[in-house]
Amino acid sequence: MCKDCGCGAPEQHHVTDTRGARVDARLRQRTPTIANMVADLLSANGKEARHNREHFDQHGVLAINLMSSPGAGKTTLLEATIDHVGADLAIAVIEGDLETENDANRIRAKGAPAVQITTGNACHLDAVMVHDALHHLDLNKLDVVFIENVGNLVCPAAFDLGQHFNVTLLSVTEGDDKPAKYPVMFRGSDLVVVTKTDLLPYLDDFSLTRAAAALKSSGYAGPFLETTVKQPDGVAGWVGWLRGAVLEHRRNHKSVSVRTEQGDHSHRHLAASTEQTP
Repeated sequence: MCKDCGCGAPEQHHVTDTRGARVDARLRQRTPTIANMVADLLSANGKEARHNREHFDQHGVLAINLMSSPGAGKTTLLEATIDHVGADLAIAVIEGDLETENDANRIRAKGAPAVQITTGNACHLDAVMVHDALHHLDLNKLDVVFIENVGNLVCPAAFDLGQHFNVTLLSVTEGDDKPAKYPVMFRGSDLVVVTKTDLLPYLDDFSLTRAAAALKSSGYAGPFLETTVKQPDGVAGWVGWLRGAVLEHRRNHKSVSVRTEQGDHSHRHLAASTEQTP
């Protein structure tokens, strides 16, 4: 499939762990024909994704696949998220980019563990890459793992990574017609977050009403949140959604209570702060 779409998934990707050490990940076996490659690739990816999800569920960790166009603000939103909930939720990030550790270094600077996946020339992450990255995270100490996918509104939509939620960002700087142009990505999302809304007064070519209509026409029927990191309460809706998703996931995976009793991380703090929220 990667050869078909032009992204050319490499025979080998690379993972940089939370300490910045680079390790080679698994070699891939090329399928001899394109017809077989498509079926085999998706089948193998689905199996690995289920395995990843089992890992997350066994540890009571919520996994979120964060997707968008390049520059829509994924890393910036994650930085703001860590600032707002870092005292209550233990967050780690798996970063996906063709090259550099720029985004992973930004997350590490916020005090959260980050594993960088450099894909070479592949325009999306897949479940094998995520599984290899998970070996460098201690899930026993985490509440949430964000998978920041490669900036792209096409290929990431086709690959299950083992996540529980797909969250897609739509920046006001990229136009309100993106959901109409890339309906598969938005239709498969569980949440759409509009970013950089502080710029709306200066952008007369972006309309929240038109964006909502484009989302509806794409087949998306989920929530629609507006965010900006430039205002004190600009990510309040997003933070509220995240807290609720973590608590719901925790209720569905009771094994996490064992870690709470052992004090491995701050589940009780999250419960207390949520109870105080109006």
